[in-house]
Amino acid sequence: MDDYESKKFIAKSENITVGELLDIWAEEELKTGTLSNGTVQNYLGAITNIKKHPISERKLKNVTSEHLQAFFDLLSFGGTYPDGSERKGYSKDYIRSFSAVLQQSFRFAVSPKQYITFNPMQYIKLKYQTDEVDLFSDDDMDGDIQPIPRKDYERLIEFLQDYNPPAILPIQIAYYTGLRIGEACGLAWQDVNLEEQCLTIRRSIRYDGSRHKNIIGPTKRRKVRIVDFGDTLTEILRNARKEQLKNRMQYGELYHKNYYREVKDKNRVYYEFYHLDGTESIPEDYKEISFVCLRPDGSLELPSTLGTICRKIAQKLEGFEGFHFHQLRHTYTSNLLANGAAPKDVQELLGHSDVSTTMNVYAHSTRKAKRESARLLDKVAGND
Repeated sequence: MDDYESKKFIAKSENITVGELLDIWAEEELKTGTLSNGTVQNYLGAITNIKKHPISERKLKNVTSEHLQAFFDLLSFGGTYPDGSERKGYSKDYIRSFSAVLQQSFRFAVSPKQYITFNPMQYIKLKYQTDEVDLFSDDDMDGDIQPIPRKDYERLIEFLQDYNPPAILPIQIAYYTGLRIGEACGLAWQDVNLEEQCLTIRRSIRYDGSRHKNIIGPTKRRKVRIVDFGDTLTEILRNARKEQLKNRMQYGELYHKNYYREVKDKNRVYYEFYHLDGTESIPEDYKEISFVCLRPDGSLELPSTLGTICRKIAQKLEGFEGFHFHQLRHTYTSNLLANGAAPKDVQELLGHSDVSTTMNVYAHSTRKAKRESARLLDKVAGND
C-alpha cells in the first residue's frame, strides 16, 4: 500500500496479484467512500492480515473460488498455516470483515477496473465453528457475561485505589452510565451538566493502528445521545473536578493540556489527539479540549491504557477472571432492567439501534432473571 501511495505504481492487469488489488481498492474506493472512519480502519486491518497469507501473492486472474473457500475454511476452523504454525479459528465478526473486504475488492476488480470478468467470491460459503458442549462436565454452562455484584464493584474500586487510581473515574462513569470505553475516555467537561444530571455523548476516542495515532471520532452509532445519572455520580464528578483543579495548581507549567488537530485525507476528516505540558509550544492548528478522565499530570486516560489495566485486574483480583471494561456496561444495563427500568429507556441510554439488541444481549445475562422467569410457572400451578 505504501508503494502504491508513493509511486502510484500499478502492474499490468494480467499480472496483478490479490494483494495489489487490495491496495488499489483501499486507496481508490475504500478511503474515498462513505463508510465510517472506524469501519475503514477495521477493513484496512483485515487487508493487512490477508496480505500475510500466500493467497495475496496469487495472480488475480488465477484465483478460483476453490482457493478462496480453502482460505476462509482455514480462517474459520484453524489448522496449519503456510508458515507451519498452528492457529485456532477466528471469530464470526473477524471472518465477516475478511469476507466484506474480499467481496468488495473483487467486485471492484470486475467493475469498474475490468481486471477480471467475474467475482469468484460470489460462490464462497462462510462456515463457522459450532460450540462444543462437554456432556459430562460439572461446570456451569451459562457462558453469558455476568454483571458485577455491588460488593465486587466496591472491591474493584478499593483495589484500584492502590494499583492505579487514575483508572477509577472512567470505571465509575461506566458503572453508573453504561458508556463504552472510548465514550468514557472521550467525555469532556463541556458534555457534563451537573445541575441537570446528564451527559451528552457525542464522541469516542480510539487508537488507529494504521495512523499510529489516537483518533477522536463519533460514537459507534454516529449519533449524539443524552445519558442521565443520579446523585452518586454527581458527587463523584464534582470531587473529580476539584481534584483536577488542585492538580493543575500543584503541577504548574508541567501540567498537561489536551488538544485535537484536524487532518484531511482524501475526502475524510480525522481528529488526532495530542497532549502538551506548559513548557511546550502549541501549534496553531491545535485546539484545546477539556477531558473528564485525566491522570494527575493532566494527560488523558486513554482507552489503550484502560484496556491494559483491565487485563491486569483480571490477572490479579480474585473473582474478576476474564474481566474487561465492557462488563461494566452489561452491569449497568442488568441493574436497570432488574430494578424495573423500561427496556425502551435503557435502549436509548445505551445508544442501541433497537430495543431487541438491549433485551437479547443484556436482559438475560443474570441467573436471577432466568430463575424468576422460570418460577412464573409456579404461579400457574398455584404454588406461589
